[in-house]
Amino acid sequence: MKRHPVIWGIALLLFLLLMFFSLIHGLTFIAGKRSAFTSTNKIGIVDVEGIIKDSTEVVENLQEFGKDDSVKGVILRINSPGGGVAASQEIYDAVMELRKRKRVLASMSSVAASGGYLVACAGEKIVANPGTLTGSISAVMYFTNTEELLSKVGVKASVIKSGKYKDIGSPIREMTEDEKSLLQGLVDDIYRQFLDVVIRHRAISSNTIKNIADGRIFTGRQAQQLGLVDYLGDKQYAIKMLAKLVGIQGDPVVVYPRKRYESMLDYFFQQTGSTLSSVLSREQNLSFGIHYLMDSYRMRMSVLPDMTH
Repeated sequence: MKRHPVIWGIALLLFLLLMFFSLIHGLTFIAGKRSAFTSTNKIGIVDVEGIIKDSTEVVENLQEFGKDDSVKGVILRINSPGGGVAASQEIYDAVMELRKRKRVLASMSSVAASGGYLVACAGEKIVANPGTLTGSISAVMYFTNTEELLSKVGVKASVIKSGKYKDIGSPIREMTEDEKSLLQGLVDDIYRQFLDVVIRHRAISSNTIKNIADGRIFTGRQAQQLGLVDYLGDKQYAIKMLAKLVGIQGDPVVVYPRKRYESMLDYFFQQTGSTLSSVLSREQNLSFGIHYLMDSYRMRMSVLPDMTH
């Protein structure tokens, strides 16, 4: 029987892929098991990465470390411009709950602004790099008006509604002053909730914080001078500080939340799905609602090392 080269090539590729993921899965399993026996004096790292759209994974990771007696303290590593109000508040609440059992420090990476800063406030102390972008203590809602565009292409829209404000924020018409006032009240209340958190955790008066809590961003060094940040340093600095606070002698064992997979096939599909999801969601807009989000991220502004953009 003649062997078809294409079929054999596909079979060989599938075999190599299977061997590769088997190796990765095995190493992950071994590393995970080994960490359980290395030390009872561990420092856990929980990452808050990217725009905060959902709190589930971060909250579960915090809860996992809260139940692990070998983890003596947790570093909340933040690299986020903020995001959804509710998701940011849920992470904040989970950190405050964890602090009843463990010591928690916040460590800022490249950016920890708006909702990212709100989350950082839950830490016992906040450590930032001198060049970290932080602050942006504010709340914002976004709306788009396409009425003129639709008119130019000859498209007309009609709305039938049951209440005066049912289509508030509609993209097909200009917002009324009454509607703007109503939405402004929502944003102002969300903003006051943010201020309450900052005032509660930082030694800053309400009058002082209002003068700087207008959406502006700061470097880590500026934030320290204003009392928004406690120390300047990188992640390793925060780890060593926490190790000292919890009484760990020498270099601590640093651990991350473990992902558990029921089978090799489950691991393969989860990894593939995660990659595809990451690619497909890059250009997605935020969901409707009020956000604790640094506005420059919304406008896709980036800050380079030479501070040009």
